[in-house]
Amino acid sequence: MNAPAGADGLIVVDKPGGMTSHDVVARIRRLARTRRVGHGGTLDPMATGVLVIGVGKATRLLTYVIGAGKSYTATIRLGQSTVTDDAEGEVLAATPAGHVTDEAVAAGLAALTGEIDQVPSAVSAIKIDGQRAYKRVRDGEAVALAARRVTVSRLDLLAIRRLDLPTTAGAVTGDGGGGLATGNGGGGLAVLDVDVAVDCSSGTYIRALARDVGAALGVGGHLTALRRTAVGGFTLSEAATLPELEERAPEVVNLTVEAAARRFFPQRQASADEAKVLSHGGPLDPAGITGPYAVFDPAGGLIAIVSDRDGRARAEIVLAPA
Repeated sequence: MNAPAGADGLIVVDKPGGMTSHDVVARIRRLARTRRVGHGGTLDPMATGVLVIGVGKATRLLTYVIGAGKSYTATIRLGQSTVTDDAEGEVLAATPAGHVTDEAVAAGLAALTGEIDQVPSAVSAIKIDGQRAYKRVRDGEAVALAARRVTVSRLDLLAIRRLDLPTTAGAVTGDGGGGLATGNGGGGLAVLDVDVAVDCSSGTYIRALARDVGAALGVGGHLTALRRTAVGGFTLSEAATLPELEERAPEVVNLTVEAAARRFFPQRQASADEAKVLSHGGPLDPAGITGPYAVFDPAGGLIAIVSDRDGRARAEIVLAPA
């Protein structure tokens, strides 16, 4: 497939539930008429919201998008734990949560705020000896992943709803009995659905936050809803749905490479001579800018993403043709 002129760039997609991130990439490949498409950070099939897609040479920017901070809204169910730490997995244990106070929930969330060592969900895309952890779990293996340092800069409690779930025959209970115990003397399992807003570093698992707050409160927990509201500076307000992209195909890119770089990076303007050197991969004098930054030629074209190191400004990726 040949990409139409001007196809290089980023698309902010509002991913629907029930699709994998790779499903979305496959759809964009068809709409943009190019196979050079990638995504900037996986969303589970259950999750919805911001998925940044790169088309053409903009795929080279995705490594920076993947490393950006992210924001979510989510619902945590307290009273049940699952094999996947979300609603798509089998329930492993059910424990009545009706006695858990709002104050205890708030304290449990507060304890997971800041820099924390988080053990990722066993059903994750992390590779163990070259194989995804989730595949090992589905093949019946017991998987233990090492803790990782992540930063949860915001974990706000938005709402708590107290529910009674219908009993389920054969479910595991936390009360030593043969059926689901209740927290209010009724015929169902008393659970709490907790709505939260999260700002976090790349690599943070919201499912693991749900699991860990449930464990800390002694009742288990899992994620029942997840919506990503932002990746870096890209938000839902500019996200397009797949039906909207279908309507405007093949012109699906809404941020050119230059526009995306201006949004995402500090900027430096190069002279004509500097542009020539940098487009061939040569170094420039340092600019004193912290972290990677975008360098533009005199005409406003993006030459490279550069960082100052060892006393020189050196290209991390070169995007302009030499």
